[in-house]
Amino acid sequence: MKVIILQIENEFGSYGDDKAYLHHLVKLARGHLGDGIIFSATWGTADLAFWSWQYHQLGLYTTDGGSRENLEKGTIRGDAVFSTVDFTTGDDPWPIFKLQKEFNAPGKSPPLSSEFYTGWLTHWGEKNAKTGADFTASALEKILSQNGSAVLYMVHGGTNFGFYNGANTGVDESDYKPDITSYDYDAPISESGDVENAKFNDRSLLTSALRRVIELHTAASLPSVPSDNGKMGYGPIQLQKTAFLFDLLDNINPADVVESENPLSMESVGQMFGFLLYVSEYTPKDDKSVLLIPEVHDRAQVFTLCHSEDNSRRPTHVGSIDRLSSKKLGLPNAKCASNISLFVLVPDYPVENQGHVNYGPYIFDKKGILSSVFLDGSILHGWKMIPIPFHNLNEVPKINLIIEVAHSRFSTVSTQGELKDKSGNVSEVPAFFTGHFFIKNANQIHDTFISFSGWGKGIAVVNDFNIGRYWPSFGPQCNLYVPAPILRHGENVLVILELESPSPELVIHSVDHPDFTCGSSKSSVHQL
Repeated sequence: MKVIILQIENEFGSYGDDKAYLHHLVKLARGHLGDGIIFSATWGTADLAFWSWQYHQLGLYTTDGGSRENLEKGTIRGDAVFSTVDFTTGDDPWPIFKLQKEFNAPGKSPPLSSEFYTGWLTHWGEKNAKTGADFTASALEKILSQNGSAVLYMVHGGTNFGFYNGANTGVDESDYKPDITSYDYDAPISESGDVENAKFNDRSLLTSALRRVIELHTAASLPSVPSDNGKMGYGPIQLQKTAFLFDLLDNINPADVVESENPLSMESVGQMFGFLLYVSEYTPKDDKSVLLIPEVHDRAQVFTLCHSEDNSRRPTHVGSIDRLSSKKLGLPNAKCASNISLFVLVPDYPVENQGHVNYGPYIFDKKGILSSVFLDGSILHGWKMIPIPFHNLNEVPKINLIIEVAHSRFSTVSTQGELKDKSGNVSEVPAFFTGHFFIKNANQIHDTFISFSGWGKGIAVVNDFNIGRYWPSFGPQCNLYVPAPILRHGENVLVILELESPSPELVIHSVDHPDFTCGSSKSSVHQL
C-alpha cells in the first residue's frame, strides 16, 4: 500500500493561527512517510475524491472553511501543501473556489470541496438532522457541472461507540452541544450500511438523487447497488439489578485515589474516560445548605451520606448540576452526629461523545470540576478524587469494572432475587443492570438495535463492547445500533449503567430498526 496524499490539519483556521505548528506537521509527515512517492495525475469531475497533480513528492493538504480569515490562518502558501476548502451545502461554490486559488501555487489549485456535506450531525435534545435528497444533489451538480470535485462527507454514516462522541459550542463556551451516539448523519449509506433511500438508491425511481448527478458527469459505469444488510429484533430482554455504582468503590486501589485541597480536573488526575468521583465532607447545619459549583464539565450528580447512620446505607441522591443551567443545589438539612460526606459524581463525555469539544475556539475542553466548590458561600476544602474509568475501546483494562461486577453478581442475584437498595431510593442511585438474550442459530446473527425507551440515561455494553450512551428522556435517539459482529451464537450479555431512572419493568427490547423520536424532539428536514 502507498500513501499518496495526507491531510496535515483539519479546519485549523477556525480556532488557531500558528504557522510554526503547521510547518512542524509537514516535517513530521515527510519524516515518517518520505517524499519520493509518485502518483497519478488526473483531476476528474465526478470521481468524488481528489488526486494530487503529477508530482514527485508526497501530497500534503489542509482543509479550511471557505472564508479568507480561515484560509489565512489555516493554510501554508506555496506548492508544498495543497489548500482545500469546505463550505455549507447549498452555498455558491465558485466564489469560494476562486478564493481557494489565492492560497495555492499558480496552476495547482483544482477546485475541490473536501467536505461536501450530505447531511449533518445531531446533538442531544435537538431534532434529528435530515437533509433533502434533491437539495443535496442540486448542490453537488453545481460543483461537478463545471469540472469541480468533491469528497462526500459523509458517504457512510457511523456510530460514536464507547465515549467517542464529540461536542460543539454555540455563541460561547456555555452553549454546550454534545453529539448523540449515532453518527448516521443522514448519509447516503446509513449507520447500519443501508442504501435504500432517496439519496443513494430509491427503487421507486429509476435512480436516486446523488447517483443521477454522478452518472451525468462520469464516463464510467456506476457499480450495481447492493441490498440492505439484514436486521433482526431479538425481542424483550429482562434485566436484573446486579450492583450499585458505589459498590465499585470496594474494588478501587487506594493508590489510585488522588487527594487535594481543591478539586482537580479529570485530565489532571490522568483520566480521560469514564467517571471521576469527588468526595469531601462538611458539617451539617440546622438550616438547609446551598452548594455552588461555578464550573462543572459537563454534568454532576450530587449525593450525601451521614456517617452516624447505619453503615449499610448508600449515599442519597440530592440533585444534579450541569454545564448548561443550574450551578446551585440545595442540600437538605440532616440530623447527623458527625460530618456528612459529599459525593459528586461527574460523568466525563469525551472526544468525539457529552464529549470533549472538537471544533472551534473552545476546543481545549477539560472535564470534571474546574473551579472551587462553595458551601454556603465558603470554599469547601479537602477533596478525594476516585477514578472509575470504564476504559476506552482501544485499551485493554486491567479490570473492567462494569463486566466484572455485573457478571460476578448475576448468578447470585438470579438465585436470590433482585438486589435491594437499602437506602430506599432505588430510582436515583446509579446502578448496573444485566440481562441475557439468546441467538439459537448462527444464521440468525444480524445487526440489531437496542431500544431504551422508558429508561433515563446511561451507557450500555453488549458482550464486553461499549455500544455507547443512551438518553431517551432527552432524545432524539431511542435505540443504539449493535453490528452483527458484536453478537454471537448462543448467549449474549447486555450490561447497562443507569444513572438516573430505570424503567419500572426492567425490560429493554432488541428491535430491527433505528428510532429518533424520543424526548421532545421530532425529526425534521434541514436545508444546510
